[in-house]
Amino acid sequence: MKEIKKSNKLKVLFISQAAMIAAIYVVVTLIAAPLSFGPIQLRFSEALTILPFFTPAAIPGIFIGCLIANLLGQAVILDVIFGSLASLIAAVITYSLRKKNKYFAPVAPIVVNALIIPFVIRYGYGVPDSIPFMMVTVGIGQILSAGVLGMLLFNVVEKHKHRIFKDLYAQPISEIDDITTTHR
Repeated sequence: MKEIKKSNKLKVLFISQAAMIAAIYVVVTLIAAPLSFGPIQLRFSEALTILPFFTPAAIPGIFIGCLIANLLGQAVILDVIFGSLASLIAAVITYSLRKKNKYFAPVAPIVVNALIIPFVIRYGYGVPDSIPFMMVTVGIGQILSAGVLGMLLFNVVEKHKHRIFKDLYAQPISEIDDITTTHR
């Protein structure tokens, strides 16, 4: 019985954290909408992409947040699909690097977005700029948002990680998956 109570508590905590991260991602993206979309973009919400380093709940949180932000920001369907998948891939990689040096936290979001988003911009929005040029511009935007702002956020969160993320901090994702699929 005690195990079920703990399981339910972790499940609620996981879903709550994911929802809060998604909501913050959406709000920050839409507030800065003119900068968040387009061939040269600076998506401040990408600073949140360091959060999988602290909690597995950030993986669905960032993915769903990006998906909703792209839908509400009237992105083309290619952007909704592949932009969101790029965020999901980056979040999973960031989570897998959590045992490494903290400076690895923004690497996946920078690299994955710099490689995928230029194709979305080219084929989804019809921007005629060269793919390599857009890789550079998207990469610069990601370095500023995920790298600089993300590491500033990382340093703040790191000081309070046990209070913010409580029982989910550094929890193996397989354990969380077990929690979210059992005891229904």
